[in-house]
Amino acid sequence: MKLLEGKTALITGAARGIGKALALKFAAEGANIAFTDLVIDENGKATEAEIAALGVKCKGYASNAAKYDDTQAVVDEIKKDFGSIDILVNNAGITKDNIMLRMTEAEWDAVIAVNLKSAFNFIKAVLPIMMRQKGGSIINMASVVGVHGNAGQANYASSKAGLIALAKSVAQEMGKKGIRANAIAPGFIETAMTAQLPDDVRAEWLTKIPLRRGGKVEDIANVATFLASDLSSYVTGQVIQVDGGMNM
Repeated sequence: MKLLEGKTALITGAARGIGKALALKFAAEGANIAFTDLVIDENGKATEAEIAALGVKCKGYASNAAKYDDTQAVVDEIKKDFGSIDILVNNAGITKDNIMLRMTEAEWDAVIAVNLKSAFNFIKAVLPIMMRQKGGSIINMASVVGVHGNAGQANYASSKAGLIALAKSVAQEMGKKGIRANAIAPGFIETAMTAQLPDDVRAEWLTKIPLRRGGKVEDIANVATFLASDLSSYVTGQVIQVDGGMNM
């Protein structure tokens, strides 16, 4: 029996990167996948086909996660198409880095809207569905910088700290309904974005990691699968740092 057999997972921002890795892992464990992105372009269609090839139902939906009306509409559509939403992963996110003295209001607002308000939007939209189902698992994709902050990323760190607090608050409110909420805080993960960093910056990062290597997207996907599955049925309100020991 696969860990997520018969469940439907909704993953935001999953056409590429960590979100796509989560979708593929969940699908391999038997979950049907609904994913969102700002647009479903050729890349999104390719992701859809790749996931469906694993023998599950998969559909991508274009949605601006930062807008509540868009979110409610797409959640209604997903419920109609899939019949249930058992797992929600709030993965949509952007960065607009700048030191605080130079950060613009627009840079602050954009990151908070996409990273944090989008999670509010999706949680609020799926909770009535999960309540009727008498259960569900919500996973917020945070970051280690949401735990300890980071110079030049006040907006991003604040949004990720907010995702942690949001998960803990929802866990307290919805536990009696059988709905769990947790957060994952990735550290330095090997992605296309981090691959572009200068060698000296990468080397400095690695000296701060006890395991002396960057993480893989599969490391995040494995933890997310645990939190999405019944293996973690007594785990809620937690933040799990997947960072090679960087932030102890």
